[in-house]
Amino acid sequence: MEIYKNIEIVDLSLYLKKEKILVLSDFQIGHEEYLNKQGILLPRLEFNDVIKRLDKIFKKVNPEKIIINGDLKHEFGTISKQEWRNTLDLLDYLLEKAEVILVKGNHDVILGPIANKRNLEIVDYYKINDIAFLHGDKILLDALNSKILIIGHEHPAINLKEGVRKELYKCFLKGKYKNKILIVQPSFNLLTEGSDVLKEKFSSPFLNQNLNNFEVFVVADKVYYFGKIKNLA
Repeated sequence: MEIYKNIEIVDLSLYLKKEKILVLSDFQIGHEEYLNKQGILLPRLEFNDVIKRLDKIFKKVNPEKIIINGDLKHEFGTISKQEWRNTLDLLDYLLEKAEVILVKGNHDVILGPIANKRNLEIVDYYKINDIAFLHGDKILLDALNSKILIIGHEHPAINLKEGVRKELYKCFLKGKYKNKILIVQPSFNLLTEGSDVLKEKFSSPFLNQNLNNFEVFVVADKVYYFGKIKNLA
């Protein structure tokens, strides 16, 4: 499903058809080990699930470039054993498919040593044509020259109800930031669905505004268009 002209939603990713660019965001690799350290015991199965989900995406698209739009890893001030192992494994998997661009997220404080292992540069934002890719945790003035802004950071999701049953689904948002088209990606962290756009207060300065007219695209067995937030509240 197209979220905007030339920009297609493919599961939890965006694909720019003309430029052959795949955009992924917020893997937060190492989240499981972090939770284990907090005393929350759970099997470390997420990485295999991530690869399986990516396999399905790559059966549909054949990109020449892959942008990871921030928060590749989870820990702020260190690199955990899981992050070293699984982040490099993920990069190796993606590098077999296409060139990889790493956009810095707020969790990527110490991503450099991992990126250096694969000779990858970390950038604050990436621009092509009239589109800028930035994580979304802060305003980057140089990126605002673009007509379309694509961010991650917020992990948008929406709580859908049927009778007494409630279920949270990852979703994309499309709206405006000033006179720019703003697209917000869900996370590729499969441990959690994200933050309910109908309830949560967002931390991104791009979303420090009335979101009533933002459109919601839910990712489930396929992508569903749910209309504007004001009609869902």
